[in-house]
Amino acid sequence: MGMSLDEFHELALELRNWGQWGDDDELGTLNFVNGDTIRAGRDEIVAGETLGLAIDFGPSGPQTTGQGRRFNPVHWMLETGTDTLASGQRHGYADDVIEMCVHGATHWDGLGHGFYDGKMWNGYDMALVDAKGVGKNPITAVRDRLAGRGVLIDVARNKSVDALEPGFAIHAEDLDATVDAQGVEIQPGDFLLIRTGQIGEATRNGWGKYAGGEAPGLAIDTAKWLRDKQVAGIATDTWGAEVRPNEVKDLNQPWHRLAIPNIGLTVGEMFDLERLSERCAADGHYAFFLSAGALPIERGTGSPVNPIVIR
Repeated sequence: MGMSLDEFHELALELRNWGQWGDDDELGTLNFVNGDTIRAGRDEIVAGETLGLAIDFGPSGPQTTGQGRRFNPVHWMLETGTDTLASGQRHGYADDVIEMCVHGATHWDGLGHGFYDGKMWNGYDMALVDAKGVGKNPITAVRDRLAGRGVLIDVARNKSVDALEPGFAIHAEDLDATVDAQGVEIQPGDFLLIRTGQIGEATRNGWGKYAGGEAPGLAIDTAKWLRDKQVAGIATDTWGAEVRPNEVKDLNQPWHRLAIPNIGLTVGEMFDLERLSERCAADGHYAFFLSAGALPIERGTGSPVNPIVIR
């Protein structure tokens, strides 16, 4: 049974973190990142390996449905070896261009990305985001904060499936059960990477309706769980992090409305967690150092990223 809009609004007010870090804050839960959380991540490095979690940025990407007018990254060349050859030279250079949607491949959602009831994070008016970009909560505000202790929560593996079914809602109890089974502890300031297996399935079988279609993902009750755990940020291997179809009738992406503008949670999407899942399962170690710095896009709503796990 779904949640009514009135019930949802009561929950939004209950979870709202506005003012917790001052009236001018633009970091939200990334305020939990500090020297201790950075060192905690460092201390999880045991295998001595690195893993990049981004999908390839190019025409092979998941934006096949035009959801939200998004398109796959477009890449073209400015200078090439054939140009150098045609000019009669043997010494030259190559140069190229990429045009892409900020939220079109592996990326972070910044705190200027989502609105609820006319406001964005910390109570700033959504009209501060206009044709010139994000006037408050730009992605540049968090350029120094997207690193620290990371934890993989491999829900799909804990359910003994390659991928959770589309529409499967991951509840707080599922997160608890997975964390317990993995023998890992969630600490304040952690970055949680939540695996459904959907991106692996899409890689094997084609993207289909991955972008905007039905998907496994986080249920509304996980918003309170994440807030209470004081996590710095979360990321998933799905297009939109939360379960689709959504749980609140007449409100698109309701979990986002809680997480970003009310809690102040930075959210990552389309993180490829397949290799990480295999490595963590092999040695039973599910914590690591995560470095996932955002591009400092002026007045940007988010940023493409190649997250690096060091474990």
